[in-house]
Amino acid sequence: MTERVERRPNWLNLRLLVILHDLCMIALAWSAARIGTLWLLGEPSLNWQQLALEINLVLMAQGFLQWRAGLYRGVWRFASLPDLANLVRAAILGAVAGAAVLLVLTAPIELMVLMVWIFPVLLALGLGLPRLTYRVFKDMRLEVHRRRLTQRTLILGAGRSGRLLLPELRRRGGYDVVGFLDDKKRLRNTEVAGVPVLGTIERLPRVAREAAIDLVVIAIPSATNQQMQRVVEICERAEVDFKTLPTLTELGNSFTRFDDLKPVAIDDLLGREPVSLDWESIRAGLAGKRVLVTGGGGSIGAELCRQIARLDPASLVVLDHSEYNLYRVDYRLRGEFRELVVETVLGDAADSATIDHVMARARPQVVFHAAAYKHLPMLQNQVREAFRNNVIGTRRVADAADRFGVETFVLISTDKAVNPSNVMGATKRVAELYCQHINRCSQTRFITVRFGNVLNSTGSVVPLFNEQIRRGGPVTVTHPEITRYFMTIAEAGQLILQAGVLGQGGEVFVLDMGEPVRISYLAEQLIRLAGKEPGRDIEIVYSGLRPGEKLFEELFHAHESYAKTAHEKILLTRKGDLVCAELEDCLRRAEQGVRQYDSDALRQVLLELVPEMGQARQPRKKIVSIDSKVAS
Repeated sequence: MTERVERRPNWLNLRLLVILHDLCMIALAWSAARIGTLWLLGEPSLNWQQLALEINLVLMAQGFLQWRAGLYRGVWRFASLPDLANLVRAAILGAVAGAAVLLVLTAPIELMVLMVWIFPVLLALGLGLPRLTYRVFKDMRLEVHRRRLTQRTLILGAGRSGRLLLPELRRRGGYDVVGFLDDKKRLRNTEVAGVPVLGTIERLPRVAREAAIDLVVIAIPSATNQQMQRVVEICERAEVDFKTLPTLTELGNSFTRFDDLKPVAIDDLLGREPVSLDWESIRAGLAGKRVLVTGGGGSIGAELCRQIARLDPASLVVLDHSEYNLYRVDYRLRGEFRELVVETVLGDAADSATIDHVMARARPQVVFHAAAYKHLPMLQNQVREAFRNNVIGTRRVADAADRFGVETFVLISTDKAVNPSNVMGATKRVAELYCQHINRCSQTRFITVRFGNVLNSTGSVVPLFNEQIRRGGPVTVTHPEITRYFMTIAEAGQLILQAGVLGQGGEVFVLDMGEPVRISYLAEQLIRLAGKEPGRDIEIVYSGLRPGEKLFEELFHAHESYAKTAHEKILLTRKGDLVCAELEDCLRRAEQGVRQYDSDALRQVLLELVPEMGQARQPRKKIVSIDSKVAS
């Protein structure tokens, strides 16, 4: 009721303005017609009192007739053919009203004849032109607004993905698809559902300029990182906004739809072609099994949990010492997998009481040990905590797995464990050695999986660079030539599961990381993806190598033999006789050093078990691809 009362005055005000406008137009039309007829008849002067009387009489008569003709039922914004008919009707009635007024005032017959013709024409123009102008003005404003809401779009890739995307964009609305660009010669000068293929992707800058393109959609989900880098470079040259479809890996996730457009991320540029997995063997190895994931709240651990949950395990236990991370993974798993039997445990992997309690309750058949500290510069001065978590924690979980009859134990390791020059890498190397050591006398299959950096993982360089870019820079890189291996979180999780199925016990599996990436290149790409120019908008500053940091990372020791496996992305290495015979004694001393917080003693143990940690290594001049080194 209140809303109706508030709106009524606005409606009345608009109607009154329209009526006043029309009355003014009637007066002007009559005056102009009257003056025009005097000129045509050659009369010398105008009787203004007579004109005022005529205008008043015409206003009363014509105003009433226009109201009855329905001229004020329509809205100017939506003036249309029925409104035009009302205007014509009002003009004809105006001729009748004018004639009646002149007849009452006994005007000359010749004046009456001229007025009957001239006045209706002027009246129709006076009433119609403002309405038409207002309608055109509002339509133009609406079109501008519509264009702002509707993006002129160009689709890169006229293959199956682009053809499927076109009707999705039309259905969704807000996209005016102008055309396709595709490098296939057979598609040139063709059309897809009425939308033309305008040329190759190289023509994007010119097409975007000539067709006033607002948005480019990259519809090539199977593109390799080199192809994506090329396409993104062309989009940047075209100075146009661009988005991409989910990759084939992401499309395999239940929560990703084909028509979900997303900004191009660094994963799309540095990731590689989708990994082909033997999901049947992975499912056979995990379906119906009780699974424990330590460090399940971290980046890799959480991804493992999500992928394991898709394979119908009997139960999944997630252990993590971070309350927030554990809450987050618990919330996500219960939301996405409602039938999953999941238990989250807040605890420390290095606490034997916690591990024994979890093992006794859950009786896991498969354990993925992802719990570890990994921040290299911080751990360089935190030897005790690094050793306690990465080594003692691994030992606690591995020993418990042996005692409780776990079938498979998978250790997630790192390329920093190869010829380590830092505490973090050395502790992970000792964890590898211990798993190989215990595998010799255990019924449990102990398997190690080694890989490099994971894009967008917690504490990695990508979130750090993004934060620096958001703050306006500078982006800090330690050295212009520093390189690292990278893979996506999803790819790492999938290959870990595959390696766990391949292993028979005692192996160290190495994930093929492709070619190493210069960190400076990574920084430049992240800056460009943020819509800025490196060196102009955001500076890159080189701060120097940090303690324990190497220019490059390696995936194999020099004395390791390695070979291909059944999976092209997973390589196998065996250490065999190089397992330290005094490992148990060293670890006993290390446990005492942990209890006494003796960092020097722990450093000494690391140097004994991993002597290469104390040896300075010169950077290689050339980085050799893994594929060229693999022995068949």
